[in-house]
Amino acid sequence: MHPSYQKLLSYVSEIKHLNHSSAVAVVVIRNNQIILEHYEGFHSNEDSNPIGRHSMFNIASARKSYLALAIGYALYEKKIHSLDDCVSKYLRNYDQQIFQGMTIRHLVTHSHGLDERDDGSIYREFAAGESWAYRGINIRIITELFKYLYGYDFTQLLKERVFTPLGFKSTEWSTEESEALVKVIDDPEQKATFRLYPYDDGMGSNLHTTAKEFALWGSLHLNMGRHDGIQVVPEDVIRVCTSIQSLQYDDGRLPANGLFWYVQDEAKERSEIGERVPKGSYQILGNTGPLLLVVPESQLVVVRMYNKRYNYGGKNYLHYLREFSNRASDAFAIPTCSKMHRL
Repeated sequence: MHPSYQKLLSYVSEIKHLNHSSAVAVVVIRNNQIILEHYEGFHSNEDSNPIGRHSMFNIASARKSYLALAIGYALYEKKIHSLDDCVSKYLRNYDQQIFQGMTIRHLVTHSHGLDERDDGSIYREFAAGESWAYRGINIRIITELFKYLYGYDFTQLLKERVFTPLGFKSTEWSTEESEALVKVIDDPEQKATFRLYPYDDGMGSNLHTTAKEFALWGSLHLNMGRHDGIQVVPEDVIRVCTSIQSLQYDDGRLPANGLFWYVQDEAKERSEIGERVPKGSYQILGNTGPLLLVVPESQLVVVRMYNKRYNYGGKNYLHYLREFSNRASDAFAIPTCSKMHRL
């Protein structure tokens, strides 16, 4: 194994230990070929199956990239006129005063300004488009929006139009326990648990997938919707998802987003993407440890999986996310001609 690959895997294993995860998986695709697969640990922090190619991890908020593709389809098929349409044009079951001025663009770039109280009531933290905050309410609203537009759940569209053509067998919104599912650790002193939801409608955080199928999901985006020479997803759908759609903020530290994806432009202090990752790259992650990095400049897709809720580092967790993407980008970058000559 190349020394830089081994160095990255050692770092991944170190964070696994420090964060009390019981499992880790790494899959790397470059130029449409898997160049690295690594599986380590067990499905739970008690006696359980070893991690392998068929282990299905709960990817938590990384599921936003799947919802993003569905919204990309809605734009492509003119179900939505524009990202700048007001949400109130479509959904009228919410307080219209709170929704005033809020567009679909605001929702998919985390600049909507909404949050929820413990009792479920919605309130506004800041005016739409004024700032950026990572909250969960936008996922529910966008999921509802898709169902209003199509009359069925976005998960159905993905299964029929994307998962089946790609040959996915291990990507599902899981509703029942299974030996293939990797449990999630909340507290290292407590037994890990399955993360399930009664329905596969996309509302719950129950999307599970293998490291390999997660990497192939990234590869689909890298190849602008093509898979094995077939145009599975229209290029325009991929382009709108993975190019910058966020507004300019007064605060220069705030990250840039496509449709939920973090997109690298100039390195930003509050972005999860490291400063050494090339411009045009994009990334998604979840708080149970999954991370998917796509680097078009290097024709690279990197997947890292854990099964511990909350990414390592406490208040400094963004440093560790940026550090991983920096190290991954460095380890698998395609050498320039001058570097190849020295080799």
